[in-house]
Amino acid sequence: MRDIAMEVYEKMKVGGTAWIRPVSAKGDTVASFQQTHEKARQMADEGLISISSVKRQEDGLIESIRILRLA
Repeated sequence: MRDIAMEVYEKMKVGGTAWIRPVSAKGDTVASFQQTHEKARQMADEGLISISSVKRQEDGLIESIRILRLA
């Protein structure tokens, strides 16, 4: 499985913000995207990013994550 959070992080500049979303053209689904939230939380714990918001669908699944690159 792709590490979507790390892919987005590597493309960002320090101080930049971005939305992390599943990309269906690359085989991502909302169900598989739930693991990305866990990876983003680990990155936040390491001080690499700050998670500013998490958007959820009506059924509770995460559909996008807004991050700020700190380091």
